[in-house]
Amino acid sequence: MTTFAQNKTQTNSETYKQLDAWIDAHFDEQVRFLQALIQVPTDTPPGNNTPHALRAAELLAQFGFDAEKHEVPEAEVKAAGLESITNLIVRRPYGTANNKGKTILLNAHGDVVPPGEGWTHDPYGGEIENGKIYGRAAAVSKCDFSTYAFAVRALEAVAKPKSGSVELLFTYDEEFGGEVGPAWLLNKKLIHPDLMIAAGFSYQVITAHNGCLQMEVTVHGKMAHAAIPDSGVDAMQAAVKILNALYAQNAIYKTITSKVTGITHPYLNVGMIEGGTNTNVIPGRVTFKMDRRMIPEENPAEVEANLRQIIADTVASQTKGVTVEVKRILLARAMQPLAGNKPLVDAIQKHGETVFGETIPALGTPLYTDVRLFCEAGIPGVIYGAGPRTVLESNAKRADENLVLEDLRRATKVIARSLADLLA
Repeated sequence: MTTFAQNKTQTNSETYKQLDAWIDAHFDEQVRFLQALIQVPTDTPPGNNTPHALRAAELLAQFGFDAEKHEVPEAEVKAAGLESITNLIVRRPYGTANNKGKTILLNAHGDVVPPGEGWTHDPYGGEIENGKIYGRAAAVSKCDFSTYAFAVRALEAVAKPKSGSVELLFTYDEEFGGEVGPAWLLNKKLIHPDLMIAAGFSYQVITAHNGCLQMEVTVHGKMAHAAIPDSGVDAMQAAVKILNALYAQNAIYKTITSKVTGITHPYLNVGMIEGGTNTNVIPGRVTFKMDRRMIPEENPAEVEANLRQIIADTVASQTKGVTVEVKRILLARAMQPLAGNKPLVDAIQKHGETVFGETIPALGTPLYTDVRLFCEAGIPGVIYGAGPRTVLESNAKRADENLVLEDLRRATKVIARSLADLLA
């Protein structure tokens, strides 16, 4: 005699097959959707990203998804160092007043660093070659606009959930910390899901990540003619001493290890430096921007205080006439996993292993993301989407960023199957 459990398993198995088949049948359309998203630049800086949001809303409307457009006021956008931000929310309710069920939010960000040099493909072309799609944000993270939208389309066409809801959230300030994206929407109570998934890669489900502190340091000296250097105060030499003191910390950081699998130790990097006026002039000002990655076990306030003290102590030992301004430009706290994320982890690992044919581990990443904002609000979340095993494989933030299309197809199946389980 067939048991209820056996019938349910057979029903689920058939649903999964039909979801996979729907995604296969619509995959060419899904790729075209991603190409259209890549073809609208979202370089951040400068961060003029409303045009992309409007284009994404047009594309979503073509298959019946009505996107709410939440334009952030100009003053708030400018204060965040950007030019224009419009966040998109697509709400897909399946329940009734008496049977609401869980709300699951899927968040991907469209902003990305400028393309830089060395491309052999058009960074805004969405060109396809040897099974890969090329373009800035192909892997991080316009691909997951596509993953999530088509997973939801498959869910509605096949599983037809009777309770709960899915919300697609597309934001545009992850590179600048999420303050006028998810944080802005959470603060205004425009979103508050029960569970959430954010853009990631296909071969692991991420449950924790590093924090990031970025600071701008401006060293002031006194400009002078290079022929009479003693009449000035060399800001460059002062900056070099500060930089040496800061970089020396990396040797110490390597002895501080995280207990989270996938995360190693803190690290400090200086990514930008500029100053001076000409080669024959003693520089009177030098500015550099630094990035300090923080493991989940670190206290951000203590990290910042320590860096400021190192800078102050180094300046105190300088020649008289040197002053320094230190400004925090970003603080992204580490993502701390919440116990409530287990249903997400279990579903993604289960279907990831089936679809990819290998174990999908749950671990941490040295990157930082918007998911921390949801976790800080008490909303359990994980990171999972379309992409390779490592950032390096995708050339994310480098020339010729790309995504293996088969990873896009399979990640979409994993998300669709997982949503079917979570909303059952």
